[in-house]
This record gives sequence, structure tokens and C-alpha cells, in this order.
Amino acid sequence: MRLQPRQQLLELWEAAARVSCRDGSWSWGGRDGSNSISDAEQLLCFMYPASELSGFRLDTPDETADDVLAALARLGDSVEIPKLLLKVIGDYLRTYTAEDGRPVFSGGGYFRTADEDVTPTAEQLRLDVVDSFSMSVTLMLGTLGFLKVFRQSVRRESIRREIRELEDLASRRLSAAMVGLLRSFTVNAFDPGSPQGLTLLRQVNQTGAPDRRVLDELRRALRPVRARLRDLTIGSGSQVDLDNDNLLFECGWTWGIVKDAPDVATPLPIGPQPKGVAADVPLLYFTVNALVGIADLFSERTRVLGLLDDEQLTLAQAIQRRWDLTQHYWRTVAMSGRGAWPLEDIPWQTTDERESDYFSLGVSAMVIQSLVSNRSSDVDLDRVAGVLEELAVRARITRRAIPGDPSVLLHSPGLPVRLLGGEELGPDLVWIVSDFAVKLLKRTIWAASIARNTGTRERLLTLADHVWRHISRRRFIDGPSAGLWDQPGNVFPDVEARHEEPSWYMTERVVEILVSAAYAGAETPLSSPELVDLAMQMLGEAEHLLDRELVTRPLVAGQTVQPKLRGVQAALQRARAILGDRPATALALIQDALLDLERLAAARDSATEAM
Repeated sequence: MRLQPRQQLLELWEAAARVSCRDGSWSWGGRDGSNSISDAEQLLCFMYPASELSGFRLDTPDETADDVLAALARLGDSVEIPKLLLKVIGDYLRTYTAEDGRPVFSGGGYFRTADEDVTPTAEQLRLDVVDSFSMSVTLMLGTLGFLKVFRQSVRRESIRREIRELEDLASRRLSAAMVGLLRSFTVNAFDPGSPQGLTLLRQVNQTGAPDRRVLDELRRALRPVRARLRDLTIGSGSQVDLDNDNLLFECGWTWGIVKDAPDVATPLPIGPQPKGVAADVPLLYFTVNALVGIADLFSERTRVLGLLDDEQLTLAQAIQRRWDLTQHYWRTVAMSGRGAWPLEDIPWQTTDERESDYFSLGVSAMVIQSLVSNRSSDVDLDRVAGVLEELAVRARITRRAIPGDPSVLLHSPGLPVRLLGGEELGPDLVWIVSDFAVKLLKRTIWAASIARNTGTRERLLTLADHVWRHISRRRFIDGPSAGLWDQPGNVFPDVEARHEEPSWYMTERVVEILVSAAYAGAETPLSSPELVDLAMQMLGEAEHLLDRELVTRPLVAGQTVQPKLRGVQAALQRARAILGDRPATALALIQDALLDLERLAAARDSATEAM
């Protein structure tokens, strides 16, 4: 890939530090103002790479890399940077904690209305939203890990006391976010003959088979999910009656706390649990975002650092059960049937009969996440790659947009998602989704990271290059926000809007991409079985020739040929050690060794003939 994650992250950090630290003080808010999500995204631009990548650590001043310090010079030196982060994290945690001690997860300025001339009510702006729960899980886990490590480098009691207070606040917010996710999960059951049921069956039936047969096959495929959903006992989604096997269903996360969702019984000090208003129907966008944040709860880093206490582990296990079931459900529906997959029938149509390429991307994201978890076959990945390539074309990412092209609306202003239930407190609420390109790139990198077939992997990496080229062109190229995102007018001439402030919504998602790319680059390269077999055969011949040379020319001190044979011997030992993981590199070592052995044999033959 042409994407260079370390260099790009350093450039992004330098730009983010310049925008965030103005006139010696931290500046919150971007294009959409300051709210619990935007401020978390701004913080994550720094905290996420520092938490996930060892080369970007900021919690151990003595080990901070020089290029990192140069990029963040505006924030201070290796000692002042973590101190500043302490202060900023503290500001965030205290700002979004209510007077009664309840952590606040409101959407604020991210809420819109269906009518551009109407603004949401104050009550609507204060509604909790799943994006904030998900972002808070990732941010709080990163914060707790940062505090745990940084505390070991601190001696001043005042700073250690501040760290302890922030650990309590971060842990409380993490617990409240997990409870919010449990109360936002939903299972929607419906009759096969209802409009929802007919839409789902039509989406699944890609071969024109009789509806009865399609229905029976879908029921059988979803039987394990249905059985496990019946076992849910806490949070929303646990009250749905799934005993009637004739009913179809869908599961996932809605946009906020479900209306009439029961409180989650927990001894954790999270304050009063607010009432919900969200309709009891899963939404693809929020389901995908919830899954991304939830994955951090059971990551290796969370486990190794012991970031969750016993009560939080109980909540995490309940959430993980929903995570597994949701992935299983959507993968089953998206890949069902005997011919073309429903996923390949673009655009995806939801059960409320709305359709969009963005919905296809959302379902693709869950399928890929499931494939990553299960390390599925390259046959499946190859078909998913075809879906991603088509989505890139349809969204005018790998093809030029023409004047008046409706596909541009996916990027600017974005897809409006109606927040059903929010109208109880004012006008109809919508959520604008405009991260199509970055979501596409992230899923492409994920898919490429597990591809075992070199052809499939190269196909995905080529697509990733094209998408990254598109995204990189959407950076601000001048002004105070230079180096950050998002300026879609740079790519799409039809987009007249020109922005001055950065979108932390987009910039944070670019950070996620770069971290994913860094992970993918650190993994062991693909090894072809054919290449391994060839390397084994060549290694056998090389070792045989070496043994013959060792018999002909014993390793006696003083012989000029001895260092050469020792070098050949070391090269072949190294080739054998890495042959399974890096057969191409092993082949290069073996070829060099064979050439050296041939030169020695030729020299010996020439000397013999001269005698």
C-alpha cells in the first residue's frame, strides 16, 4: 500500500495539535461544535494511536520517540505532554458528568432535524446516543491504560492524586457506557407476511425460489441466534417473545436508549439511569458503530492491563453475547442462499424499505468483522472484495463523478438517518452520516489483513490504495485546519460548501484507518504453499551440497575457504528458521547460498584440471 501509517499519523498529530492548542490553551469543538461525541473524537485523535501503537506511546516520558515529540512540540516536551493530557481528560470527564453524578452521553450539535430551518429542542439535544456510548468505551479504555502506565513515572503526590480521581471518573463513565449499550440493544420480531417480513424475504431470495422454501431455510439458519437471544436477561431486547418460531426477527442497536428499556441492575456507581425514547428497531449505522467500540472491551490490551473490574466484566460478558449474536445474525442474512448473496444485491434494502449503498457498506462491515473473527475462507473474501470494489465505483471514489451525480450526496451532505422516537420531544430528528469513504477503506484493510490468497490480498490492497488517494485529497490544504479533514469539495466540484473548521467526526475515523493499516503492516506476510514447497526442495539441495563441501574441505583453522562455508551454513540455518512464515525471503537466502557453493565447486574443479 502507498499509505504510510507512521508518517501520516505524525503529520495528522502535528495538525491536530496546532488546531487543538491555540494561544497556549486547549480549544474544544470543531465544525459541529462541542458535544460528548465530538470532544471524544478530538481526544481519540491523540489517545487512540498512543494506546494502540507502541511507537506512539505518550505514557512513559523516557521512551517517547523523537519524531513523536517533534510532531507534538506545540503541546510540550515528553514530560509536559502527558501532564497536558491529564488536564484535558479531566476537563472532558467533568464537563460530561451531570450534577447528580451521572455521566452524560448527549449528541448535542450532531442532532439535526428533517427540516433545515428548524432546530432540535433543548430536550432533544440532551438525549443519549449510541455513538457516544461506543466512543466512550474506546476512549475510557485508552484513558485507563494511559493512567495506569503514566502513574509509574510520577512521584509528585498532587499528580498521583489527580490520576486516582481521573481513574474513578473514567471507570464510572466506562461502566455507564456499557449499561447504555445494554439498554440500546433491540430485537425486532415481525410476521413473515408483514411489510417487514416480505422485504426481508425478498432481500434474501436471490434465486427466485418459492417463498416458503426461502422462509424455511432462513428460519433454520437463524435458529441458533433465536435460541441464544431467548437467554438474554438484562437490558433491552430481553423482553421480546421469540418462542413463536413462525416469526422472523432482526437484532442490533438502535440510536439511543430504547423506550421503556428496563434499568440494568448493577452495584457500579453510575448514577440514575435515564429513560429512553428510541424506537425499538435496530439501525444499521448505529449497530456497526456499537460493534466497533464493543470489540475494545475484550481486546488483548484490555485483558493484559486488567482495565475491567469484576462487575464491569459481568457487563462486558453480557455485551459480548449481543456482539456475537448480532454478527452471526447479519452474516447469516447477508450470505444466505445457494446463488448470489443478498449482500451482492446492491443497494441493501432495510426492513423499513429504505435502500442505500451505505446500508450495503454497513452489512459488509459486519460480514468482514465476522470473517476476521472466524478466519474464513478466501472464497468468501473474494466475493466480499467484489462488493467493496463495486461500492467504491458506485460512490464515485474510484470513478469520476459527473455534474449532478447523485452518488456525491453520500459524501456531502451525507445520508440522513431518521431517529425514530425522538419526535416525542420535538421535531423529527435525523443523524447525518458522511463517512462512507473512510468506512470503506477501513473494511478493505481489515479484509486484506486476513486474506491468505495473494491474488485476493493484492486486489484488496489495490482498492485500498485508490480509496486512500481519494481520502487524502479531501484534507484541508491551507488555512488553520490544514492537514485535517474534511473538505469534500476538493474532490467533488458539485460540492459548493467550503469549511473552515475541521470535522473531528471524519478526522478521528481517518486515525482509526491509519492505526488499522499500522497493525496490518506489522503482521507476518502471506506465505504461499507452493512457494514453501519450492523453498523446501531448494533447501534440501543446498544443504546436501554444503555437506559435500564440508567433507571435501573440513573446517580447519587457517583455511581461506572456511569463512565462506560458515556464511553459507548460517544463511541456510536462517532460511530453515523462517521458511514457514517468509518463504520468499528464505528462497533469496537459499539462492545466494547455492551461488556461493557453485563458485566454490567451480573453483575446485578448475584447480583439479590445472593439476
